[in-house]
Amino acid sequence: MDTAADRVAAEDTLLFVNAAITSTGQREFHSGDGLQQWSIEFLHEYMRVNYRDLYAATLALGVNDFNAAAIIAALLHSGREATAAQREREGRLIRVTLRRMAPQRVYRLFTALQREGVNNRRTRAVMREWLRGREHLAFEAVKYRAGFKRAVRHAHLAVDGFGGSEGAELERFLFAPMSVGRYATPLFETWRRAHFDRSAVFELPYTVAEGLAAKHRITRAEFLKRIEPRLTRGERLRLQRSALRTGAGIAADEADLGRMPLTRLAAYVLALPVPEREERRSELTGALRGAAARVAGDRAGTWGPVASVLDDSYSSSGSDEKRRRPLVVALAVHFLLESLSGDYRPHWLSEREDALTVVPRGVTALGQGLLDGLEARPELVVVVSDGWDNAPAGMAAEVLRVWRERLDPDGATTVVHLNPVFDAAGLQVRSFDAATPTAGIRDAEDLPELVAFARFAAGRAGLDELRSHIDARVERRLAEEDA
Repeated sequence: MDTAADRVAAEDTLLFVNAAITSTGQREFHSGDGLQQWSIEFLHEYMRVNYRDLYAATLALGVNDFNAAAIIAALLHSGREATAAQREREGRLIRVTLRRMAPQRVYRLFTALQREGVNNRRTRAVMREWLRGREHLAFEAVKYRAGFKRAVRHAHLAVDGFGGSEGAELERFLFAPMSVGRYATPLFETWRRAHFDRSAVFELPYTVAEGLAAKHRITRAEFLKRIEPRLTRGERLRLQRSALRTGAGIAADEADLGRMPLTRLAAYVLALPVPEREERRSELTGALRGAAARVAGDRAGTWGPVASVLDDSYSSSGSDEKRRRPLVVALAVHFLLESLSGDYRPHWLSEREDALTVVPRGVTALGQGLLDGLEARPELVVVVSDGWDNAPAGMAAEVLRVWRERLDPDGATTVVHLNPVFDAAGLQVRSFDAATPTAGIRDAEDLPELVAFARFAAGRAGLDELRSHIDARVERRLAEEDA
C-alpha cells in the first residue's frame, strides 16, 4: 500500500513530466517567458535533488528536446551526487537521448556545458563518444562549425584520430580554415572557395550559403532561385512563401508533404492563408490523413467510438514564440483520432465543421463542447485545450460532475484532457476539472501513449505501478542502444 510519501512522489513526477513535455521556457498566451523559465528551472532542480532516479528516467518519457537537454546538463553537472549504478544508467539514457536529438540542439547543449564550465571526465566522455559517432563529419563541421569547434576543444578531442580523409583535415578546417591552399575533402574545399567565388556559394548547404550570399551581395531572389536544388524538405516548405514574395518561386512538392511528421505538417498547414488551404484542400487533407495513418499504423480503426473537444478559441493562437502551437496540436490530434477510431466525431469549440480552415477565434466554451461530445455516449472523449474554461467559467467541470453522478455512474465513458500549454504560475499543465485526468502533450504522435498514461494523472495508480511503467519505458528506450 502506498504511503503518503509515495503519493507525493508520484504526483511530483507526473507534474514534472507534464511540464517537461509542454514547456520550452518561451512565452505562452497567458504567461511571459521570464515566469516560464523560472518555473521550469525550479521543477528541474526540485526533481534532481529529491528524485534523481525518476528525474533521469524521464528522458525516456517523451519530454521535449529543450527539457531533455536541461536534464542531461543537470545530470552531468551533478555527477558526484550519483552512485556508480545511477551513473551507469544515466550514461546509457544520455547516449540514447543525444542520438535522437537534432544535431543543432546537441551542439547548443555542448556550448552551454562549455560556458558553465562543466568539464568533468564523464562530460568529456559523453561529448567524445557522440562526436566520434557522427556519420557526416564534413557536413556538420561546415554547418555547425562554431559549435563543433567549441565541443572538440572542450572535450579535449584529438580530431586527427577520426577515421577517413575527412578526419585528417578536420582539425585544420576547424581551427585554421583559411591556412590551407586546397582541401581534399570536397565540402571543405567548396566552403573555402565560396569565400572568393560566388558560384561556389550555391554548392553549400542552405544555412551556410545564406551568410556567404550576403558577403557577395547576392540578391535574395537570385539566392533562393539558385540554392533551390540544395534545400532540404523542411527548408523547401518553409521558404515557399518568402520565395514567392521575392519572385523566385520554389515549387511545392506533394512528396515533401507526404513525408512530413503529422504535427509538423499541421503547423505548415495552419501557417497558410485560409484561401490557399481551400485551394489546396485535396492535397493538404490527403497529406494530413497519410501522416495520421503512419502514426496509427496497425492501430488504425481499432479504437471504439471516440469524440473530441478541440479548442480553437483565441488563446489557441499561442504566442510570438509558439505561434498557433495549441491549435496545431488540436488539428493534428483531430486527424490522428480520425485514423484510430472507426466511429469518430469531432467538436470544435467554434462549432466549425471544416477542420482544414480552422482559425483561432472566440471564447473557450469547454462546457458546451463537452455537452456536444458526450451526447452520443462514446467510449472515449479527448479534450485538447489549454484548460482556461471561461464561457462561463467552471461550466465544463459542472457538466462532467453531473455526467458522472447521474448519467454515467458506471464510468462507461472515459474523458481525458490533453493540454499543450504549461501554466507557469501553477507549475503544471492547467486542468479544468480535478476529477479529469490531464496530461501535457507536445506532439500529436504521442497521443496513444498519453491516453494510456492518463490513469496515473487521475491518481488511480500508485507509485509502484508508476515506477513499473517508467521502468518499462526506460528498458524499451535502452534497448535501442543495443539494437
